[in-house]
Amino acid sequence: MVKPIMLPREKVLRDPVHNYIHVTHQVILDLINTSEFQRLRRIKQLGASSYTFHGAEHSRFTHCVGVYEITRQICNNFQRNYPSKTAEDHLWHDDEERLVALCAALLHDIGHGPYSHTFEHIFGTDHEAITRQILTSPETEVNQVLQGISPDFPEKVASVIGKTYADPQVVQMISSQIDADRMDYLLRDAYNTGTKYGMFDLTRILRVMRPYRHGIAFEASGMHAVEDYIVCRFQMYQQVYFHPVSRSMEVILDHLLHRAKYLYEHGQLNHEQTPTLLVPFLEDDFTLKDYLRLDDGVLTTYFTLWRDHPDDILRDLASRFLDRRPLKSVRFTPETRDLLPHLQELIEAAGFNPQYYTAVNDSYDLPYDAYDPSSKEPKTQIELMEQDGTLEELSTVSPIVAAITGKSTGDERFFFPREMIHPEELQLFEPLYQEFKQYLRNDCLVDPHAEN
Repeated sequence: MVKPIMLPREKVLRDPVHNYIHVTHQVILDLINTSEFQRLRRIKQLGASSYTFHGAEHSRFTHCVGVYEITRQICNNFQRNYPSKTAEDHLWHDDEERLVALCAALLHDIGHGPYSHTFEHIFGTDHEAITRQILTSPETEVNQVLQGISPDFPEKVASVIGKTYADPQVVQMISSQIDADRMDYLLRDAYNTGTKYGMFDLTRILRVMRPYRHGIAFEASGMHAVEDYIVCRFQMYQQVYFHPVSRSMEVILDHLLHRAKYLYEHGQLNHEQTPTLLVPFLEDDFTLKDYLRLDDGVLTTYFTLWRDHPDDILRDLASRFLDRRPLKSVRFTPETRDLLPHLQELIEAAGFNPQYYTAVNDSYDLPYDAYDPSSKEPKTQIELMEQDGTLEELSTVSPIVAAITGKSTGDERFFFPREMIHPEELQLFEPLYQEFKQYLRNDCLVDPHAEN
């Protein structure tokens, strides 16, 4: 490995969450300046959530440099407060281990596409796999910068993203139930959405983090700070990430792209409105270069063109998305799910194609999940370390965390055009409107014919 070049003077980036992002390695500055990393400026961190929380305009770029900064602070804390005993115990004390962690933190989301998760769902892409491809492909600027450290350095950084890197401490810094990634996005999303749910005590958590042979633990004296983080994460999912309006806008986006794909496959997108940069994805034959051409602005440009498309559905969905006209939604349960086909029939009778104007959407999350080796994707549990070095899993000593461990939170919602409950916006027959409305009560789907 080539000895990392240090900048002659530390460079700082002003940041609303961390105050300063400190850059001391030339390779980090070079990675930030690559075209692949700069693309992240043009991809929103929260996708369609800015239609709900108007301040949520922050980008993947700001999040990635924030994750780098938290990881840098973790490394500094470990080096300063936990002197290396053996190379086996504390690999991260090596300069290369530190640099692997810093580069992985900075680049962990570089493979995200426009409107990330909706795009992945429709076109079958995998942002983590594409991240590793960007790191290891000789055609990218990122790979060329990493190759300057050593020929095998890109693969090492990619293996952290893939969770196969040899040192569990480095992997858990970037990917665990309390890692630099989650801590930054909770704080950053809370700041930009104007909510307070995600404002946990980062300084205290970093202070009580400590390395051990099998990963990262937290001093038992810091349990309350960790509890606060878990509760904040729970609240952010309920109040921000699962917000019905944000999910509604994602449904519209999903149906808009599906309609465009359908029209393209049937030769109904004319030349002026053909989404040239999307064609490789519509044909399921794209390259990494094709992928890196895309960002939120590219898709938005096509949506703007589609406002004038002769297809009524495509034109309307594009306008609904750009002009923020979300679908309405109602919660339903297993007992009321059987009512959905009838509601779709009423919606179709009102003139809406239910394939594009209705949807069933569920959002569930585990606030904290204790380690289960039988799970398909077992998660690293949060360990508390006593003064004598013994470890205890968080939920066994925290009643607060125990109360929410392993419990999914969220709901299932049925989405439909708001015109169905606001008939003045559409000339609906009054009986149709009244019948539809009788199924909705207090944000829940109910059976009006069921016995009380």
